[in-house]
Amino acid sequence: MSQPPLNRVLLLLKTEGPQPTAALAAALGITGEAARQQLGRLAQEGAVESVAEPVVGRGRPRQRWHLTAAGHAHFPDGHAALATSLLSTLVVRLGPVALETVIAAREAETLARYENEMTDAPDLDDRVRRLAAIRTAEGYMADSWREADGSWTLVENHCPICAAASACAGFCRSELETFRAVLGAQVERVDHIPQGARRCAYRITAD
Repeated sequence: MSQPPLNRVLLLLKTEGPQPTAALAAALGITGEAARQQLGRLAQEGAVESVAEPVVGRGRPRQRWHLTAAGHAHFPDGHAALATSLLSTLVVRLGPVALETVIAAREAETLARYENEMTDAPDLDDRVRRLAAIRTAEGYMADSWREADGSWTLVENHCPICAAASACAGFCRSELETFRAVLGAQVERVDHIPQGARRCAYRITAD
């Protein structure tokens, strides 16, 4: 079953970033007028907003459509409020050492599960693509590709545990270490959602 048009607009803005109306219309295979109508409805709901971006030199600023916080909220958040509350309670009641214990246990479990799913991925290219598929299944809307310089890029367009990660940087640190271990490669985080980026992105190079 195809997605409703409004959901397709949100998904496109989520995965591709801010877009002008014409680009959205072309990607969705609809007219510019139809795209404007859908964007207008989403704007009334508070899910998107049009932002003027300056151009170099002369010319009028370009209008691009962005997801708002309400727009991002259309995507899974991993029960953000509950997760944040539980983390806060854990630290208050048991101290930061207990939180580090939880993070370490989660990292060990995740690493074992990822390694089990990588048993038939013999080289780094296969492992990167497999990791992107695993993360997508977990709600991260991930993608990967090979760069011209031989490195790989892994992106995650959504973070279903963003509230927990924002409350405790240890989760993000743990995920980075898990990626390095399961890929057997150098992994550098170059974009980070909790720091205000649109997505999390990683540069991967062979050891």
